[in-house]
Amino acid sequence: MKKTFLFFLLISVLNNVYGEDLQIQNNFNSENLFINSIPKSVGTSPNESKYFFLYNTFDLKDKLDYRIFKMALNGYYKIPDKKTDYLIIADYSKLSSEKRFFILNMETLKLEEYTYVAHGKNSGADLAVSFSNKLNSYKSSIGFYLTGKPYNGRYGYSLKLYGLEDGYNSNAFKRGVVIHGASASEPSYIEKFGFLGRTEGCPAVPKSMSKKIIDKIKNGSVLFIYGNDTKYLRDSKLIK
Repeated sequence: MKKTFLFFLLISVLNNVYGEDLQIQNNFNSENLFINSIPKSVGTSPNESKYFFLYNTFDLKDKLDYRIFKMALNGYYKIPDKKTDYLIIADYSKLSSEKRFFILNMETLKLEEYTYVAHGKNSGADLAVSFSNKLNSYKSSIGFYLTGKPYNGRYGYSLKLYGLEDGYNSNAFKRGVVIHGASASEPSYIEKFGFLGRTEGCPAVPKSMSKKIIDKIKNGSVLFIYGNDTKYLRDSKLIK
């Protein structure tokens, strides 16, 4: 009984003398525990509070719709055999004159790149409204991809893409849909014409940034290309 009394007396003294420091330390530990509890294993999606935590930590408000972020995150956690350090999102619901290409570092929880990306010339002018998985369609293909190996080809230093969703982007490799750099994806092109140039279906990023981007996300990173397509939103099992 005496030992119990002395224990509680000691706790009371510590709280009075070091109360603020103890509270700060407890808050720090709680935050670390919360961050460490964010699921990284395949097949596990975060609950709503963790979605909000990640969305706010990446500082995506006014940059990326929260609903699209959730879809991308759901797919990221479901896709096996991926490189886990990056999640890439191309949001084709936004105009090409807006920044709509995101590289999220899933280890540091930082938005590392936020820039422009072009869409296929038959998908629309300034806004992509039509998508296809067909050869020679010259349209963008929506859905989830894994990045492959970089190579030097027709458009210079480029990155192979492998579509993961049948009927929506499974022909991407056959079509030669790759990430590459383009002068027509630079901000200066927007200043001159009011929108980006378009491609044969490739998500083309600014040429001045392309090597840095490709080297960062090569060899197995998850890419999610979003577009306003009712059928895809209904059919895809990865976004839910």
